[in-house]
Amino acid sequence: MEFTCLSRGGFFYFPPCHMLEVCGFRIQFDCPMDFSALPIFSPVPLDFDVISDEELSTHPGNGSFNLENVSEEKIEKPLDVGSLIKAEPWYKIIKNLRLWNLSFTDIVLISSPMGMLGLPFLTRQKGFSAKIYATEATARLGKMMMDDLVAMHMEFKQFYGSEDDATPQWMRQEELELLHHALKEVAFGQDEADLGGWMPMYSAADVKDCMKKVETVRYGEEACYNGALVIKALSCGLEIGACNWTINGPKRDIAYISSSIFSSSNAMNFDYLALQGETIIYSDFSSVESMNDILNDTSGSLTENLMALSRNEETLANLLSDPAESVGESEKLSFICSCAIQSVESGGSVLIPINRLGVTLQLLEQISASLDCSNLKVPIYLISSVAEELLALANVIPEWLCKQRQEKLFSGEPMFAFVDLLKEKKLHAFPAVHSPKLLINWQEPCVVFCPHWSLRLGPVVHLLRRWCGDPSSLLVLEKGLDAELALLPFRPMSMKVLQCAFLSGIKLDKVRPLLKVLQPKVVMLPENLSRLINTNTESCTVFSYSEGETLRVPNLKDSLELEIAPDLAMSFCWRKLQQGNIDIARLKGELSLNCGKFKLFPENAHVATDQRPLIHWGQPDLKKLLNVLSKMGIEGSLQQSDAESSNVGVIRIHDPTEAVIEIQDSRTIISVADKTLCARIFDAVDSILNGV
Repeated sequence: MEFTCLSRGGFFYFPPCHMLEVCGFRIQFDCPMDFSALPIFSPVPLDFDVISDEELSTHPGNGSFNLENVSEEKIEKPLDVGSLIKAEPWYKIIKNLRLWNLSFTDIVLISSPMGMLGLPFLTRQKGFSAKIYATEATARLGKMMMDDLVAMHMEFKQFYGSEDDATPQWMRQEELELLHHALKEVAFGQDEADLGGWMPMYSAADVKDCMKKVETVRYGEEACYNGALVIKALSCGLEIGACNWTINGPKRDIAYISSSIFSSSNAMNFDYLALQGETIIYSDFSSVESMNDILNDTSGSLTENLMALSRNEETLANLLSDPAESVGESEKLSFICSCAIQSVESGGSVLIPINRLGVTLQLLEQISASLDCSNLKVPIYLISSVAEELLALANVIPEWLCKQRQEKLFSGEPMFAFVDLLKEKKLHAFPAVHSPKLLINWQEPCVVFCPHWSLRLGPVVHLLRRWCGDPSSLLVLEKGLDAELALLPFRPMSMKVLQCAFLSGIKLDKVRPLLKVLQPKVVMLPENLSRLINTNTESCTVFSYSEGETLRVPNLKDSLELEIAPDLAMSFCWRKLQQGNIDIARLKGELSLNCGKFKLFPENAHVATDQRPLIHWGQPDLKKLLNVLSKMGIEGSLQQSDAESSNVGVIRIHDPTEAVIEIQDSRTIISVADKTLCARIFDAVDSILNGV
């Protein structure tokens, strides 16, 4: 088995991507988009006349290179809004993915909607024919997010028009020389060597074609690929529809753990017990994000607590199901709500560009409840090209939700509060900021949920330009975004900014207890994580992996299991070996590989039971063979061999016709012209040897 980490990702919106080769098949885990470089582009302004033709022609990305100004440009100006690229954005995919031949990829497993956003870039490539698996909820949410992304990007196309050349102006070498060094580092890495991976935005037709290649599964449903691999999706608790994967094959059973949350307020809880297997690929990098803080803690309390915990088996299950995580997340949401109420009470509006469905639904509930408690009549807007479709989906997917939400459905209550909010006209869903119905309904102060979290696309750009100078208004961002660069086009910024970090995976202190419960034989961990949790104390074999390197893991199974049909097994003719007291029988049937298991069925044609053995073992005794031949009326004599080796014996047949039997260490050779005599001599040899 070979495992390659193509990308460790970054945070919730940029999950990891890996390539696995097992049982002769190549499997890719997730295909996200890297939005980290999107803020180097300038957002589309509200007024299309703001940027003059002269500015467009002289700005990096849209103009020609003036050699006379090179020496002046060496004295770099401070980074400001004018430094951003004023052009239609391109988007980054996994750079290491370009090194692989996509036509050889057999399977793509999608673990979350965010891990699906880069999929159209793959499916539109020539030669791509892999089978794509995703849960039904992930596929539907992922499609909505891709459709919304295409719709938001359309603003850039309408403003800048279509590029005539295959390579945009801003990517040419002379234009890159003019780019601010801080933007170069974001776009192309610290060494400015990452020039690949940039792709033009896909179209709605690409999304539609991509979805035709996706096969949806439910939690716990087995999907059999090519008869050899059994693939199963299991809930991970991170987001509605997000999952982990198990892959069972003839030679290895694998469990793939993506970012997971043990107890969720919306999605079905983390089904970790179903991941018990011999090999675990651990791909949750969320605990590594705070690595620097942990390394700076010299008290050693974390390691000591984990070692003490590992010796107390009874506390493992209680630790993994500890509700402290849920309490902490609830406190974060309550704090956001309190800040939102303060802004509204002071006459400001609240802008929340968070693209997590679960968090959005929870904030809708808590903010509306807080507004009611404060007796504030403030409208809540959900602005997105897929807003109505998204709310409709969230109301019809109970099987993907946690037990608390399902119990509400069974008791006749709405699973989410937005159902009542829509009826009471406290919540309003609109497709765009320029929607006529929204303009009629618009009222400030208000609370707005809208995309995109990068602050470069969608309704958030227009609303930020409207409220950025209002000190009473509030902007809620998620950790992982470079806020300084993202807010650059909206400065000077008087608006209050609240940046929050939501739980995005398994916490560090739960990694070892989880492995203790699962008890795998082999674990593959990110290199930084394996150092943090002191894997030297683990009973399993631990392999550390890093980005861009291929890890080879030996097979644990020396042999394969074979299921034999009962009627075929009943027809075996057993023979006992003199050496080792072993019974052996000859097999003949049709071999089948189905659901990762080898099976042997009887042949359709009748098989004769008096067949001669195909394999013999041992060396014939010369005197015993001569005696058997004599009883069969075949006369012969021993003859000294001309061969140098003394282990070679020869029997020369005189009657009824001439023949020679040469017995060597590894084989017996019968040389005779008469076919009938040859068959009789073979029978004689067969009678004194073991064979099947």
